[in-house]
Amino acid sequence: MTVQDLRDVLRERAEGPSPANPARHEQVGAHIRRIRRRRRVVGGAAAGVAAAAVLFGAWLVPGAADQPQKATVAASIAKLPERFTAPDGTEYRRVATTAIEATGDRKAVVTVPLSGKPLDVAGVCEGADNSSLRASAGARTSPIGFRGCTKAMQLHPLPVPGNTGEVKVTFDTTTRGTGCVQVRSGGPCLPVEPEHGDWSLAVYEWTPPAEPVVPAPINDLPRRLGNWKLTDSKTGLWPRDTTARFEIVGTGRKLAFDQICGGDLAPRLLVHTATDLTDSQQSTTCSEWKNGPFPMAMTELPAVPKGKRVVVTVRISVLGEATNRPIRWSFGLYSK
Repeated sequence: MTVQDLRDVLRERAEGPSPANPARHEQVGAHIRRIRRRRRVVGGAAAGVAAAAVLFGAWLVPGAADQPQKATVAASIAKLPERFTAPDGTEYRRVATTAIEATGDRKAVVTVPLSGKPLDVAGVCEGADNSSLRASAGARTSPIGFRGCTKAMQLHPLPVPGNTGEVKVTFDTTTRGTGCVQVRSGGPCLPVEPEHGDWSLAVYEWTPPAEPVVPAPINDLPRRLGNWKLTDSKTGLWPRDTTARFEIVGTGRKLAFDQICGGDLAPRLLVHTATDLTDSQQSTTCSEWKNGPFPMAMTELPAVPKGKRVVVTVRISVLGEATNRPIRWSFGLYSK
């Protein structure tokens, strides 16, 4: 049994009914009478101690000096729920928490017990922060990057090296974007001053649904995007459909590729496009589109000579675990 399991059991016991005890009221009354007798005996001394405690409270109360900092961290961690359910019904349970404060250390490490279930890392941030938060579980795994400081909870997959008993998860904000800012026209380009926000961080484990939860159908790709016109499209459901193939004949027009996805894990789907014109491959993530402006993220393809037949191959992969959590995808080939 892990520490988290023990906490869950204690919480369930605390929320349940109290055990039957017919003598409970008499026991409470006797306890109160004993307290009153002790107070009458030491009443004068207690009054003096109470006055001293008011005057020297910070010295008499153990740990009083660091209470404000603990309260700040506790309030920060409370922004990440202990449990929650994703829209597709997946149950999430928090297994570790920590925080990186603007005025504190720029790294935080937590030890997480492994149960064999997938892990995600989560974070919310307040304040200005131009650092780059990354989370990793050991040197053999690639770090997961957060999108930047935002009050909305970010949730990202956390690959772990094997199924050992526990893993150390490191949150690191020691790196930041490079570059400079030109304050006035013609003036020098000055280095960007580092800014740090307050990060509330957590590690969650989630239980895959018992059966695949198929997401709702997604919107059709726009027929036109500015000067671009949709010439061909493909749709599918990952992991059943992991590839797509477009055959085109060069007309002298420019070509571009765009995509949208649907499902709780849609942002984790990676789209890899390649043509038989070059050996290079381009990779992008996939956005959802439920309403508002289309999240245009076109990838322009190499120029196709007029009259030449070319094949565009699309390969699909997903970051992290996705058991029984399919993702819908729609890819489009545009020209202008």
